Amino acid sequence: MHIGYAAMLEQFPPSDAVGYAELAERNGFSGVMATDHFQPWLPQLGQAGHVWSVLGAIGARTAGDFGPGVTTPTFRTHPAVVAQASATLASMYPDRHWLGIGSGEALNEHVVGQYWPEAHERIARMFEAVEVIRKLFTASMAGRETRHRGQFFTLETTRLWTMPKVAPKILVATAGPVTARRAGRVADGLITTGGPYDRLAALVARFAEGARESGRDASTMPRMLQLHVSWAPTDDEAMRNALTEWPIGGMRFSRSDIRSPFEFEQLARTVRPEDFAGRMLVSSDPDLHRAHIQRHLDLGFDRIYLHNVGRNQAEFLEVFGRDVLPGLRA
Repeated sequence: MHIGYAAMLEQFPPSDAVGYAELAERNGFSGVMATDHFQPWLPQLGQAGHVWSVLGAIGARTAGDFGPGVTTPTFRTHPAVVAQASATLASMYPDRHWLGIGSGEALNEHVVGQYWPEAHERIARMFEAVEVIRKLFTASMAGRETRHRGQFFTLETTRLWTMPKVAPKILVATAGPVTARRAGRVADGLITTGGPYDRLAALVARFAEGARESGRDASTMPRMLQLHVSWAPTDDEAMRNALTEWPIGGMRFSRSDIRSPFEFEQLARTVRPEDFAGRMLVSSDPDLHRAHIQRHLDLGFDRIYLHNVGRNQAEFLEVFGRDVLPGLRA
């Protein structure tokens, strides 16, 4: 069982996020997933630190695993540059860093001015990016050069000159069963975010199907979940935090095509307390949170990274480290 901390770089300044990651480890959390944003979801969140800079500092200040949850090597950043950044971290912090990859959202990726494609093309780009990164990792580990010319990306003959002894695991983010199955065939692990239990169970099952098709056992592969919760000393405060800090947790529609924090701000005004039901736990009761996390462990996730949506991070880490984590079981 592995319960880590989700460092939300769109919500906290970089130095604060690193400090919270260190505090999480002191309270029994065992790793860090850091978000990769060029813009925050909402203007009032107020931050968008560069994930690779922050991950380097997290590696220096903690001892557990860490990685981006998730980065998009298809629009703002070429897959070769992501591979270089990941290999560098893995060289600095052996056996600790993993690489989480997603298909992207317009909020972050449209800023470079490219055409924003439909979901099927974004997913195709993501899997080709995985191919490029794996080519670089494999060839560079062997001291060879490689190249790539595909539908979306070109890589001239080259290699990574800084490589760890063991390449980072490549994990693919998915929200749908088709992508989950494909991830099981080609990736080293799965990443997703919290949502209805039946949807998450289906993702884990389809990922396992894909792994079997490639001759692998999904039970030996990382299955990561970023889980948003709202905890505070009272239920009223927990709900206020959810509505003011993380109303996107109650949005029941796709967010991938929305381009501006100010558009999200307008949509957030439509979110009501009942919209969080079945999507994000809002409660002051540590027992309810423990049962909620346990149910996700029982679904088949072996690594869960918790994000408490309020600003009360230090209090949350102390309470969960004392009253929630010790009661969980693998």
